[in-house]
Amino acid sequence: MDDDPRVRTWAPACRAVAALLGPYAEVVLHDPGTDRIMAVWNPMSTRGPGDPSLLGELDALDPSAPDVFGPYEKLLADGRRLSSVSAILRDADGRPSAVLCVNLDRTPLEQAAAVLSAFGAPTASRPEPLFEHDWNERVQHVVGSYVRECGRPVERLTRADRLAVLGRLEEAGVFAVRRATPVVARALAVSRSTVYGLLAELRAPNTKDHAR
Repeated sequence: MDDDPRVRTWAPACRAVAALLGPYAEVVLHDPGTDRIMAVWNPMSTRGPGDPSLLGELDALDPSAPDVFGPYEKLLADGRRLSSVSAILRDADGRPSAVLCVNLDRTPLEQAAAVLSAFGAPTASRPEPLFEHDWNERVQHVVGSYVRECGRPVERLTRADRLAVLGRLEEAGVFAVRRATPVVARALAVSRSTVYGLLAELRAPNTKDHAR
């Protein structure tokens, strides 16, 4: 169907998408009038030009919806999962002239994600004796653990958050080490004076209890 003017018009764009995402993307150009495939680039199945598109009725689509649909999931017979996007291509009068579908094979992406997830992932608990005397590492561990728990970066921690972190550091005995305050200040992205002020606030109830 290369003599179809719609194929000639859209073929460069289809080839460009296929070249960029190939060999993992199939690009299909459909004729909405005959519900037939006009052209296929990087075919992933035995479908070819002239085969039924089986797109269904375009009139059944929400008229207020955009002309681009997806990404949505599709499955091949061999079990591969696809992320697909369909676009309605209209003529100068606004009528559907062709439907462009791009089907991206997610297999390599899923395999890469699995490798990255497994690579370097901790499989055992941390050997605490190795870090028992490394108070600098302990500061990083305590602050980092809190940041992951609350889901906010260090720069966005609230006063209550910082008090909670300092409480954990106090329990870990970090402030018993000389020159620990500058390290804690850097880890929390605050000034030393801020750390001293928060520590005074944190320790105030304990001081009152002892005074009684």
